[in-house]
Amino acid sequence: MRFIDEVKLDIRAGHGGSGSKSFRREKYIPKGGPDGGNGGRGGHVMLVASRDRNTLQELYLRKHLFAQNGMGGMGGNRHGRDGEDVCVHVPIGTVVRDEEGYMLCDLTHDGQRVVLARGGRGGLGNSNFATSTNQAPRYAQPGLEGEEGIRQLELKSMADVGLLGLPNAGKSTLISRVSNARPKVADYPFTTMAPALGQVFTDDDDSFAMADIPGLIAGAHEGRGLGDRFLRHIERTGLLLHVVDVVSPDERTVVDQIEEIEGELAGAHADLMEKSRFLVLNKIDALDDETCQAIQQSVADRDLPVFAVSAVSGAGIPALLHATWKHVKAARKAALTQQDVDDSET
Repeated sequence: MRFIDEVKLDIRAGHGGSGSKSFRREKYIPKGGPDGGNGGRGGHVMLVASRDRNTLQELYLRKHLFAQNGMGGMGGNRHGRDGEDVCVHVPIGTVVRDEEGYMLCDLTHDGQRVVLARGGRGGLGNSNFATSTNQAPRYAQPGLEGEEGIRQLELKSMADVGLLGLPNAGKSTLISRVSNARPKVADYPFTTMAPALGQVFTDDDDSFAMADIPGLIAGAHEGRGLGDRFLRHIERTGLLLHVVDVVSPDERTVVDQIEEIEGELAGAHADLMEKSRFLVLNKIDALDDETCQAIQQSVADRDLPVFAVSAVSGAGIPALLHATWKHVKAARKAALTQQDVDDSET
């Protein structure tokens, strides 16, 4: 399935049904009063966040979301049926904006429901307007039109851990080794063209989500190589694993590679540089011990935890996962504490 993280929708809620203008007509009741029923409400257009979705593919193919109109009222005080709602499930992390780019809502937890367009209210039948001085009203309300417009949806992956780095740094190999994700792995750059999400299972029968972000190139934060879209997926990632190729074929040093990615993070959003980050020196199986130690020493002054690993052989992976899981647990505990504080203040 193609990974779709942006889609523009034409949405239209249902119109309300018209109220009925009717009078009671029965034998032996020559002056039956008004008995027009109300029109039904137009259907709503709604989105529901679901952990069972990970792409906007369904909406990309659909393009239009039109809800059903409400039925008109009828005589005998029979009300029209409400229009059927349109309810579509989207991935957690979906952001909805209007045509001008103003954010309308942010779906951040499973089961969260939002109404994108409200159906029009049904009109009142003439039975609602009968009074002592106007016992035979000959008018009824028309139904109101439903809301409509253009909505832009974009997906921001909500993973506990995100892998980032230059193309061919070994991110896909790493996530395929430690999680249930199976991205394309090859010995040439840009094999990953869309974010891949995997679940990493821990020794204490728990798990956390890990996202593999496609490789970034110079100018990514300005849109080169779709970099601005890829960077969007790490905005909500709790921990970043910065994967660096220690045997880069273009002879760039490890420090040069690190600084290039840091420049893209800073250019995209200042907050990205404030995120917790581990340096993961990958492909150490291709180096001797002395060279590996020298590379680790060259990045020791960056005030970041450093892990030397081989995604192919598995060397250093257990230590990396242990530290990662420890950080994720601490972050989850802090989030729960903050939620309790927020709940007590409301």
